[in-house]
Amino acid sequence: MTFGFAPSSAASFSSSAASATRMLEPAEWAAAGIPLLRNPREVVSGLHARHPLGPATAVVAVLDPDERLRASASFTSRRSPADGWMFRNALLSQLRRVIPHDLRRRTPVRTAVLLYCREGDARWTQEDGAWMWGLRDACTLHGLRCGAYITLTRDGWQVLGEDRGGRRPNAASAPEPFATAEAPPPPHRTGGVASDVLRRAAAR
Repeated sequence: MTFGFAPSSAASFSSSAASATRMLEPAEWAAAGIPLLRNPREVVSGLHARHPLGPATAVVAVLDPDERLRASASFTSRRSPADGWMFRNALLSQLRRVIPHDLRRRTPVRTAVLLYCREGDARWTQEDGAWMWGLRDACTLHGLRCGAYITLTRDGWQVLGEDRGGRRPNAASAPEPFATAEAPPPPHRTGGVASDVLRRAAAR
């Protein structure tokens, strides 16, 4: 004879109800006062160029007040069903790995944004809602401002909660080359006095 415990229907309902609360509806996201990106296409193109993106790939990036990229990390998450708590933990782990926290600041200075490459069209899904919840909570725990949530599909990119998007880059397009103006060229090193002597000798 075998004895065991079957999960009660109440426990099952409680678990699913808790999971359902760990996501944000588009209206909740829009009401949260998420700061707008000045140039979302530039941010998307930069992340698309830096990270190989395939289905279920997430890129979390930290921007400074001038929207310059300070750190980013990509990872694949195939969590099913979508769970904001698990997404929060994955994002927090990546943030801790690539950039120090800002918990000592009274007001967050840096902003985290999330780019998620997935199948389907640009319409909001429950998975998007779970990522939104996870991003907001991870930012709170790491002392960052919660920034935009962006989806990347074969149709293009879309900043959810805003009426902004574009066809390129998209999930099937090749990465664009980095802009040469993103960073100044490194200072030219002459090599000191010996190098100057050799240069004058060559000039003769």
